[in-house]
Amino acid sequence: MKNKYFGTDGIRGTVNQGNITGEKFFKFGLASGTYFKNQKKNKQIAIIAKDTRLSGYTLEPALVSGLTSAGMHVYTLGPLPTNGLAMLTKKMRANMGIMITASHNPFYDNGLKLFGPDGLKLSDRIEKKIEKLIDSKIVKNLSEPKTLGRVKRLEDANDIYIKILTENFPKNFSLKGMKIAIDCANGAGYKSGPKLLKSLGAKVYECGTSPNGLNINFNCGSTFPKKIQSLVKKYRTHLGISLDGDADRIIISDEKGNIIDGDQIIAMLATRWKRKKILKGGVIGTLMSNYGLQNYLKNKKINFIRAKVGDRYVKEKMQKNNFNLGGEQSGHIILGKFATTGDGLLVALEVLFSMRKGKKASELFNLFKLTPQILENIKVKANIASSAQKIYEKIFFRIIDKSLNYNKSRNLVLSGGCVMNCLANGKLIKHKVYKKIFIPYCPGDNGGAIGFQAKYHSNGAYTQMAAIEGTKANNTDGQQTDGRITSFLVLFLTVKPESCNLNASSSDRQTINISLTGDSFFNKRSSFPSYEIDPF
Repeated sequence: MKNKYFGTDGIRGTVNQGNITGEKFFKFGLASGTYFKNQKKNKQIAIIAKDTRLSGYTLEPALVSGLTSAGMHVYTLGPLPTNGLAMLTKKMRANMGIMITASHNPFYDNGLKLFGPDGLKLSDRIEKKIEKLIDSKIVKNLSEPKTLGRVKRLEDANDIYIKILTENFPKNFSLKGMKIAIDCANGAGYKSGPKLLKSLGAKVYECGTSPNGLNINFNCGSTFPKKIQSLVKKYRTHLGISLDGDADRIIISDEKGNIIDGDQIIAMLATRWKRKKILKGGVIGTLMSNYGLQNYLKNKKINFIRAKVGDRYVKEKMQKNNFNLGGEQSGHIILGKFATTGDGLLVALEVLFSMRKGKKASELFNLFKLTPQILENIKVKANIASSAQKIYEKIFFRIIDKSLNYNKSRNLVLSGGCVMNCLANGKLIKHKVYKKIFIPYCPGDNGGAIGFQAKYHSNGAYTQMAAIEGTKANNTDGQQTDGRITSFLVLFLTVKPESCNLNASSSDRQTINISLTGDSFFNKRSSFPSYEIDPF
């Protein structure tokens, strides 16, 4: 049974709609405060951090009101990375921690992530219990007037967080002589990111550090890597670091401006940790992890296990299997030795530590070739099947349009099981970029059907036929075939069975995350007589 309020990573949605209202946040605070009360403690403590969204000023007071009504004493920390909140929850021995954020989403969304006293995100089981409390009568959970909680602002939360991060590395660890670019997405890491790097002696070039409540993740941050690329190239830095809105993700640019995603970072860390004998068990990825990563780790004899999408599911698998490294292609990476959730700045420090002896970033990464893969977030009001169709058509027409650059002919042959999608094919006909379209009656996934059709229609000579319209060609026996030869482009949407996956998940009941993965390619093939080909 699916959760009513909680998605893949907390609660998320559009501000002043659905669950993201002051009224709901009061109930969330009251319910979570009630659940995490510990009768053995004299003082019940909850801490709250947030990113830089304008709506935080509306939602935080409502959340505080609910928590104090439940008898919780609340410390507000202001803008702080998500893992900073998790770390301080443990350090302050709080009953719970709440991060007000919508992560990489635009400013008009917001939400929250809940952490238990151990600094871990909540399990589905605990979330269901809190949901029951949310829907219960408010009066049942209200504290007596004399046991209401108090509220206090903690001004040095970022400094405490930075100190915890640096304590995980040798005291002599220094970034002196290094030039580092950082894009903080105008989000929660806008203070701690540059301050951390400067405290270690680096020359820092920063952007995304001027939040105004509306510009979080807007043309900046990990979802917009062009920003960090340009910064690296402009200032010729050794490394570029790009965070998301709550700084639990990281995307990297090497000194050449090449973008390094989460899978490539994980590959580097796993390789290094294994060499240093600090890798425990193996690596946890997700259903959306690139198959190139899986194959690379297999060749390195490193165990790899997939979890459901969401870093809390990654962490759960890490705990279950006793692994100390896991993460997602999006840049959620959990260093189990140091953290309970993703932390962009912590991962950045680990990468920089690997570079401390003059190693270039370009020498550390690009350890494997990515399997062709497209990841998209699509807002939908329909079901997953409808969303999958949308993303398929997007991929399909992207390849179709690109194919026009490879061949002047306007005749098209399609092959592969994917091309049995009649909705997409109908739109292709209306597209009217091709005069004739042929789909074999049995387009097998390995392209065998198209090969048979080509051989049949060209009288066995297709392998030797010239890709030139209006000429004759010789078959393998030296015999001439029909002169009416048309150059055809064969578009393969074929996949290797072991590398084909269509995955769908929802994190907030509004966004469907679709991943279509496989060997998707196209190339020029030999020609065969056009008059033998019937239009689709």
